[in-house]
Formats: sequence, C-alpha cells, structure tokens
Amino acid sequence: VCSLPQFSKAKFIGELLVPVAPFDQKSGREAWTVAFAPDGSYFAWSQGHRIVRLIPWTKCLKDFSAGHSGEGTDASSPRHLSRQNSDGSQIVAETGEHTIDCGDIVWGMAFGSSVPEKQSRCVNIGWHRFQFGQDQLLLATGLNNGRIKIWDVYTGKLLLNLMDHTDIVRDLTFAPDGSLMLVSASRDKTLRVWDLKDDGNMVKVLRGHQKWVYCSAFSPDSSILCSVGAGKAVFLWNMDKYTLIRKLEGHHNDVVSCEFSPDGALLATASYDTRVIVWDHHKATILLELGHLFPPPSPIFAGGSNDRWVRSVSFCPDGRHIASVTDDRLVRFWSIEERAPQAIAPLSNGLCCAFSAEGSVLAAGTRDGSVHFWECPRSIASLQHMCRMALRRVTTTQQVEALAIPTPLRDYLTYKVM
Repeated sequence: VCSLPQFSKAKFIGELLVPVAPFDQKSGREAWTVAFAPDGSYFAWSQGHRIVRLIPWTKCLKDFSAGHSGEGTDASSPRHLSRQNSDGSQIVAETGEHTIDCGDIVWGMAFGSSVPEKQSRCVNIGWHRFQFGQDQLLLATGLNNGRIKIWDVYTGKLLLNLMDHTDIVRDLTFAPDGSLMLVSASRDKTLRVWDLKDDGNMVKVLRGHQKWVYCSAFSPDSSILCSVGAGKAVFLWNMDKYTLIRKLEGHHNDVVSCEFSPDGALLATASYDTRVIVWDHHKATILLELGHLFPPPSPIFAGGSNDRWVRSVSFCPDGRHIASVTDDRLVRFWSIEERAPQAIAPLSNGLCCAFSAEGSVLAAGTRDGSVHFWECPRSIASLQHMCRMALRRVTTTQQVEALAIPTPLRDYLTYKVM
C-alpha cells in the first residue's frame, strides 16, 4: 500500500472566498453545492447565507491567472474574487457576474438549457407562460424551506418558484437532453420530476426511498436516473416510464453522491463507508472499488463514524478520471485504470466537488463557504478509450456482450479491463 507522501500533489490554481457582509448569520455559510454550466460559460456556488454567486468562467480563470502572475499555483497567495454586496439584493455587473439572494439556505443547484426540438411532454397544452429559447441558460436552486427557484443566468431574474416538497431540497439535476426536465431530491424521502417547458408543472413523484434522498443524476441519454440517500441502496429509475428499474446493493453505509460516466457505461457512487464504487449499472455488478481507508474497514466499522466519510464524487468529462472529497481533509484524483489515487490535494471541511465542462479543472466547496480549484491530472486518452466511449454511448453491456468479437476486446469494451 502506498503512503500518502508518494502521491503527486494536484495543482492548486485559486479559490473564491465569502465576503464579510451583514447577512443573517443564522442561515449558515456552507458551500453545499457548486456547478458549472454545461457550455462552460458560467460557474455558480452557494457561498452560504442564502447567497448564490454566478461568475463567467473565462473571467474566473483569467483572474486566477492574474493573481499568480502566470507562475502556476502557490496556495499561500490565492486569488480572491469575492466582492462586498451591501444590501444582499441582486446585482447585475458589467462583467456578467450576479449575486442572488435566494431567501433561504441553498442546498442544491443545477444549470439547464433548452433545445427547441425537445417539446414539453404535456403536448395537449397550447399556451405557456414561458417560452425558453435555445440561447437561454437557467439556474435551479433547491432551498431549506422545500422550494425550488428558477433563475435566468444572464439577467439574474427569478422566473419560477416551484413549491411541493415538504422538506429540504437537497439536490437538483436537469436532464442532459435539453428537455428542461428537472429532478429534485429531498429530505421528504421523494424525488419529484418537473417540466420547465410546461411552466414548471410537476410531472411525477418518485417514491421508494425510506429516508432522506441526498443526490440524483441523469445518464447522458436522459433515459436513466440514479438516486441515493440515507440508506445503503442505489436506486435506478426508468425516466420514460417513471418506474424503478433495480436497486444496486454493495455499500455498507449511507450513499451520498452519484454520477454517471460521460458515455453512460459506468456509475460512480460515494458513501460514508469510506468507498467510491464504480458500477456496471446495466448488469448491477461492481467493477471497481476506490478505498479511502487502509486497510479497508470491516462492514461494522464502515457503517459508523470512521473519519473517512466520502462526501462527494465527480466523473471527469474525459471518462478516465474520478474526483472524491472526504472527511480526512483530502481531495483525491483517481484513474479508472488504477486503485490508488493519481494525485491528492489538501482540503479542510470539504462538502462537494464538480469538474468544469471541459474537464480540466475541479472545484470543491467547503463548510466555510469558500471554493477551491485544482487542475485535473493531464494525460492523453488513447484511441482505444475514445472508441470505447463512442461505442458505449449507444450500446448497453448486454448488447456489447452479444457481439461476435474476441473476448479480450469484449472485456475492454465492457470495462472489465480498465
């Protein structure tokens, strides 16, 4: 087993800090969620105190670079982008930055954009209050009071206020197909499906979790939804029929974060049992376990407090790297080909993480409301891997196994050989 000093250090490039402002201190200051716009245009984070900041991502990168004079990354002299907001109201800066007061603690957040050919599923309704154009970018925020607020990213204006949950909205995710279907995961033990092209009307309530729901994620083709929560099972839902497909069993403690690989062939789930599991969700099998405690704890210790709870997991858009945030004050970058981290970075009180749209930067939010950024370990993807991703975007594991091809190639395409 490698010791921590043998791991390479991830390259730190900057951070965003919470300004000192007269906000209601009772609302908390944790950065429970960070998000990148799918087109790479904006970065958003809940900096605590009910506040969400929206910053153009290119400006963010330029300011980081200017703060370090182009000399790389010295964590002792980070670039601080926070600005004072005197009255807590929405401000629209010339740079395109917005500070939004959501009125309550922000737990979940997601960007969404429309594709015109993706019509509302409620085809019988001819008139809609909102007509979302292809060039419109939305931000959904899930709040402590159970409400979901939908904002126009470019103007900072509130568009919709969705009310049906009876407890905290812990997580939000948009379908990647541009349909503006939004799924909310709540502590009221339900997932709710909303159609923003039908003025935000609720389409379906998904029930099955016995306790809090922490996180949900769409497959890249929007056909499958994964949801996890206060329990050991991973739920998979058919989003055409809104039915439960199956439960994945393998974790020993609450499962708190999940994300599909860019080709939809793999599913990564993070748990308080100190592990990230990479699944072949088509066959309900475990392909890889990424352990954060060595030696691995027995199930009885994995099921309790162990100082290695994994808080968040994120799949890199290159399909080859995974990031995890853990209570041991480290961020880890993993390769799907290896069982040990490729790189690590220090992070105190980390809560969440997300890769930028192009996959070159990881952002991680903390309990003090700040966000830290690192460069993802760089390497050239092989032509084999690129071909595998292209094939797996349109085929299930069962379809690949039915192909008349040599066994080593079949194993590679089904990620049995990473």
